[in-house]
Amino acid sequence: MNMRMHHRSSILGVQGRSAALTMMIALAAVVLATESAQGQTFTTFSAAGAGTAENEGTIATSINDAGTIAGFYIDSSLVRHGFVRTTAGKITGFEASGAGTESKQGTIAYAINSAGTIAGAYHDSSGLWHGFVRTAAGKITEFSASGAGATPGQGTYAFAINTAGVIAGLYIDDDWVIHGFERAADGTITEFNVSEAGAGELQGTGAFCINSDGDIAGYYVDSSSVAHGFERSSSDTITTFNASGAGTGSDQGTGGNFPNTLIFQIGINTAGTIAGYYVDDSNAYHGFQRSSAGKLTEFRASGAGKAANQGTIAAGINTAGTITGYYIDASGVGHGFSRTSGGKITGFEAPGAGTVSGQGTVGYAINTAGTITGTYVDGSYVFHGYLQNP
Repeated sequence: MNMRMHHRSSILGVQGRSAALTMMIALAAVVLATESAQGQTFTTFSAAGAGTAENEGTIATSINDAGTIAGFYIDSSLVRHGFVRTTAGKITGFEASGAGTESKQGTIAYAINSAGTIAGAYHDSSGLWHGFVRTAAGKITEFSASGAGATPGQGTYAFAINTAGVIAGLYIDDDWVIHGFERAADGTITEFNVSEAGAGELQGTGAFCINSDGDIAGYYVDSSSVAHGFERSSSDTITTFNASGAGTGSDQGTGGNFPNTLIFQIGINTAGTIAGYYVDDSNAYHGFQRSSAGKLTEFRASGAGKAANQGTIAAGINTAGTITGYYIDASGVGHGFSRTSGGKITGFEAPGAGTVSGQGTVGYAINTAGTITGTYVDGSYVFHGYLQNP
């Protein structure tokens, strides 16, 4: 975010050369603090190998119903490493065997399911991206979509995994066009595209979340580079939608410019309710909730700024319809929030979060029990993971 890692920070197009890491690294958890605030209990943590300078640290991206957290950390050489954190606080780092070892290369864990299986992407030493899936026992399988490009910055990204082990993601082809895919538990990859998606550079279809029924949600970018939401049912029926307040300029719309996103802010629960955000004509962000019947409700956290690169971003949703995310205030500071299915929004701050522009608290994922995980940026612009129990 900027939030130094905000959704404008790109993981695409990074190049470099290095040998691949082949060893699994077991790390001890470093628990920084456990505090209660306004009835909320926070535990903050960092992986032992995480760097401690600006743009380094630990980023928690996903949590399952058992309370196991997945994410990645950035070391002092700006190399990324996947990690999994147990409910007891033990953090184990891991690497895809093909991952590069130079700055901005490495392994990123994006999602974890109820079985503890993790999906993510790694950046190799040639600048290409590949998907991976890691079992709870630690076995990693790497894969690429057949149509993925071979130019640095292109490749395959796995962003979500459901209880059946089905993965949703996207790949970028040789012409820089984006395509959605679904990968079955047996490894079969099925490509799909929204018919209205553009076919130009960094246009196309991106799948970012999947529920237990196999329904997928994401964004597509049309030929004018405007983003729109979509849902793809398990029967392969695609429904598109837009928020009424969404802008119609390039890099605006229901979802914004997803090729420049590090953490993709959209979720779908078992009921088919989607949570996400849209970008208005002023380039401010607004959260939305879309029911399975198609009713779309837009919302804004009361402290959110209204100018460009400010506002409310919904990132995750649980089975009860509770949404987590973050808002960016008029000073550029991030604040976490949860929103009940009835619309009540409660803000929160992780202990240790910084209070100036580019710092603060981000909510990324929420499980059935209402436990939230995410990242905060401290006063030195270092990332740390946290979990918040309701």
